Amino acid sequence: MNIRNCARCGKMFNYIGGQMICEPCKKALEEDFQNVKKYIEENPRADIKQIAEDNGVTTKQIQQWIREERLMFSEGSPIALQCEKCGEPILTGRFCAKCKGNMANNLTNTFAKPQPAVQQPVKKETKAGMRFLDT
Repeated sequence: MNIRNCARCGKMFNYIGGQMICEPCKKALEEDFQNVKKYIEENPRADIKQIAEDNGVTTKQIQQWIREERLMFSEGSPIALQCEKCGEPILTGRFCAKCKGNMANNLTNTFAKPQPAVQQPVKKETKAGMRFLDT
């Protein structure tokens, strides 16, 4: 059994994997997420600070949801996100579609199965006659 303290409330719980928070906190966090999502849909011009204050969550938590691509903002939103690699404006996540594609291709090429080398048949030279070893 792997017992840990919840990072959110401090209570002990049986840690299985994923976030280090207990089940009641996971449910509360999901409720907070749904409230924030609904708030953003109803108030597309709100900034992160206002969203956090009006919903009782931290700006850090909202930024985490954005990085996880759970929250997405509209084109006219005052929240300006930029691709961490090229600086292109994005609506959610950490990278733009172009950079994601390049990274995926690089990863695929890195782990691609190596092509077997073409082996040419070995020619056996046979010469008639005796061979002697020097002693």
